[in-house]
Amino acid sequence: MDELDTALLRILQNDARRTNREMAAELGIAPSTCLERIRSLRERGVISGYHAAVDLKAIDRAMQAIISIKLRPQAMAKATAFQDYVMQLPQTLDMFMVSGASDFLAHVAVRDAQALRDLVLDLAKRQEIADIRSSVVFEHHHRTTVLPL
Repeated sequence: MDELDTALLRILQNDARRTNREMAAELGIAPSTCLERIRSLRERGVISGYHAAVDLKAIDRAMQAIISIKLRPQAMAKATAFQDYVMQLPQTLDMFMVSGASDFLAHVAVRDAQALRDLVLDLAKRQEIADIRSSVVFEHHHRTTVLPL
């Protein structure tokens, strides 16, 4: 990664809808150079995708929570399958395998407290879970850029 790659990433992280021509003009390079550099960043896996940011309130999923999950020791062999199961739930935003008292942290977004209760009770029915706890998120601040590059 050189200065040009870094500059392109900075622009794309702030607004991935910018045109190739606009970015090239801002950086003082040829559009073909800009296009090739971005293609190279994708091919090398530096850019993993482009996504639309969704306002959770606008889709009636304003309540967020972190669900802490501890698996039974004998169920750890099935950890990947469990993680896949939780990730396919429509309420799941993120899933983390962690060290410490929990094995997983699931970041979820639901309609309201009743929906959170229902989700936690449904998860708690799974045989591989030894312990489950939830924490309501009062405020969520999400960084959309990786700094410094």
